[in-house]
Amino acid sequence: MAFYSEDDKAEDYLFKIVLIGDSAVGKSNLLARFARDEFYPNSKSTIGVEFQTQKMDINGKEIKAQIWDTAGQERFRAVTSAYYRGAVGALLVYDISRRQTFDSVGRWLNELHTHSDMNVVTILVGNKSDLKDAREVPTVEGKDLAEAQGLFFLETSALDSSNVAAAFQTVVKEIYNILSRKVILSHELNKPGAPELGNGKTVVIQGDGNQEGNAETKKGCCSS
Repeated sequence: MAFYSEDDKAEDYLFKIVLIGDSAVGKSNLLARFARDEFYPNSKSTIGVEFQTQKMDINGKEIKAQIWDTAGQERFRAVTSAYYRGAVGALLVYDISRRQTFDSVGRWLNELHTHSDMNVVTILVGNKSDLKDAREVPTVEGKDLAEAQGLFFLETSALDSSNVAAAFQTVVKEIYNILSRKVILSHELNKPGAPELGNGKTVVIQGDGNQEGNAETKKGCCSS
């Protein structure tokens, strides 16, 4: 898993995060709400690759999240490895009012793991929580699937802003926490060339293979 920082920019880190999930689950509106506090009720499927950037402060470090939208390609099942390349975080989105979008979660997870690092920080997002009367996927099902797969979980509404910022912040904070733990461990082991936090260099983090421990941490964080 690679974490990026740029010498000539004010931010300490640049994290690439991808939005994935079936068409029309509200990915573009989640991004629009988070990055610009906008919502487009009649938005059409995005054409072409799009991304937005958002700056966040975590423990005194300025983090720039570069958030990529699949831009409608998922309709043609043509999301390529280039889209996932370099991603350290992912929001896997389904629509709580359309069960088939929830049933596709497993396929999206497989694609994410095929084209990117197995340790990409991922949150399962049940979007359109405002459509209470049209709900087809109970909250508990989303939670159970997230726990089984070792994912974070939240239900959101791009329409009324519920949990939108929290979903993105959860991913960014966990990426930063993982990086911090890896750096501390590297220093403790006195490894030559141990990465420094905020040193303006690209930091390459290798997965430690502790999937079970990571999953347990995620469950504890997000089951409440």
